Amino acid sequence: MRNKHRQPSGGRMRTRLPRSSRLWAAGGRPLLPAWALGAICLLVWLLVWTGVPGLRASMRERTLDVLLPLLPAGPPSTPGVSVVDIDRATLDRFGPWPWPRARLARLVDLVAAAAPVALGLDILLAGPDRFAAPAADGDAALAHDLQGAPSVLGFALAPPGLETDLAPTAVLVGGQPSLPGIWRAPGVVGPEPALAAAAQGFGALIAAADPDGPVRRVPLLVLAGDVLRPGLALELVRVAYGASALIIDADGMVRAGPVAAPAGQDATLRILRPDPARWTARALSAAALLADPSATSGLRGRIVLIGASAPEAGGLRVTPASAATPSVQIQADAVEALLGGQVAARPWWLDDAETGAAAALGAVALLLALRRRPATGTGIVVAIALGWTGAAVAAEPSAGLLLDPAGPAVVTLLTFGVAALARFAQDEWRARLLRASFEQHLAPDVVRRIAADPGRLRLEGELRDITALFTDIEGFTAMTERVGPADLIALLDAYFDAMTDVITRHGGMIDKIVGDAVVAIFNAPFDLPEHPARAVACALALLEASEAVRRSPLGMRLVLGRTRIGIETGPAIVGDVGGARKLDYTAHGNAMNAAARLEAANKELGSSICIGPGTAARVDAASLRKIGRLTLRGRSEPVDVFTPVALPTAAA
Repeated sequence: MRNKHRQPSGGRMRTRLPRSSRLWAAGGRPLLPAWALGAICLLVWLLVWTGVPGLRASMRERTLDVLLPLLPAGPPSTPGVSVVDIDRATLDRFGPWPWPRARLARLVDLVAAAAPVALGLDILLAGPDRFAAPAADGDAALAHDLQGAPSVLGFALAPPGLETDLAPTAVLVGGQPSLPGIWRAPGVVGPEPALAAAAQGFGALIAAADPDGPVRRVPLLVLAGDVLRPGLALELVRVAYGASALIIDADGMVRAGPVAAPAGQDATLRILRPDPARWTARALSAAALLADPSATSGLRGRIVLIGASAPEAGGLRVTPASAATPSVQIQADAVEALLGGQVAARPWWLDDAETGAAAALGAVALLLALRRRPATGTGIVVAIALGWTGAAVAAEPSAGLLLDPAGPAVVTLLTFGVAALARFAQDEWRARLLRASFEQHLAPDVVRRIAADPGRLRLEGELRDITALFTDIEGFTAMTERVGPADLIALLDAYFDAMTDVITRHGGMIDKIVGDAVVAIFNAPFDLPEHPARAVACALALLEASEAVRRSPLGMRLVLGRTRIGIETGPAIVGDVGGARKLDYTAHGNAMNAAARLEAANKELGSSICIGPGTAARVDAASLRKIGRLTLRGRSEPVDVFTPVALPTAAA
């Protein structure tokens, strides 16, 4: 049994992780390695981000709502755009909505007289004028006034059975463009035939809300039955430039005269930077115009839209910029974006590219979480996420791409966060395991000092003045031959618990436990004042503790022998010793050899504690008594050996 190495019973350790780390641990031990949890998080978030309907688009669009308006506005469009607004003041003065067509005709006549390059009505004029008096024809008057300027009227997409005939705009298609998401319906509902005959073009009025609520886009093109038709904004641009047809290139660009915009997958135009201040600046109240026709002078040479901001007109929409945006202002924003080239799209390949980027950035974040210190890794990952977001926003004006600034950045940050937390839990578990292991060898306050400042611990080897303490159990070998294994292990557990607790309380370090023997070192790895006296006091306490175990029912039944102790002080080399697979922090020197010899000498001297001359010279002489002379290994002359004057009664 003396040749078998055994750890003390305190080796059965349970560590308790912080609350924030217990998510990743069971019974104190991490459930999975940090890299595995990080990889699982990356995979799960990619699946959620790409698979949950609407999540990806909503994250992208809401982030673009915040970031795109921060970009500098482009130059003013040419020609300029104005809005004639049928506002609340207009209705208060000229009557409630809807108006008779004759009153609307008066407004159109004033605008047409100002010679705009195009005039558009963000009003659906379906059906005959229901307010016309028997002797008046409001539709005829409105049709006459529409002929005074290049005018565009609106239509709406219609369900089956409600379609009306409406002359299509010529659309020339090159190649076979793919528009899987184009807005479509069986047909359209348009203006009265008399009004339609007076207009030079027709555009879709619809501005459908995105799934998360706001209106962010208007159609460039819609598919009514099997006919491609333009949206109101694109048709106004075509009419303003006098183009006879719209052209769709093989590369997916939609052209109206000199203006071009990418069709994307759904042939819509995303309003990039809605600005309420801009809405106010370009709006002219219809009340002011009807009251003072000279106010129309500012409309010359511009594209003019007539619409209503009064709530009664039913033209208010929720947009990222306002919960009550007049639809006519949305159309005006679209016209200005087309004229100024402030358009961007999402090609078919962009979703796959963003998914690949998210996976790559997430993998980088996982690697940083595992390889870098938390502060450094966090800084790099945040920089990566912000860099992606900045590049995505910059891609709108530089490349005309609506790149997702949120998804890949969130994937990166989440992956890093989970992996870093898992690594923290793993490192914390290992640290606590290590501390618990050290606490079997060292006093808890010494362990705390090591944990607080590991740099103070020198393990590479140093020459220190130490006090070595060796213990042994009298008659242990004979006892092992007469008792059962279970009883022996139970007794040793109780014995070593008592011995190691006493040693660590006195500031000693448990060097090793071999069979029934305990080897302890005082004054390592840190300085321990008065370590010889502490070792002697520890020896006395060890005798008391061992006697308590001997008097226990199990100790008495197994006839546990007395504990014998040897102590010596002197220089020794202390540090980690061993090969690549096994290191042992221990001491080597004459003091260690002498303490082992002194422990064995107790049998010859009939003592329980045998103290060498090195220790005796550094403690109170009155506390010791001489018990004999021995020749120790490494010394040519015999030396005096001592034992404490005050010994426990049972050990004396």
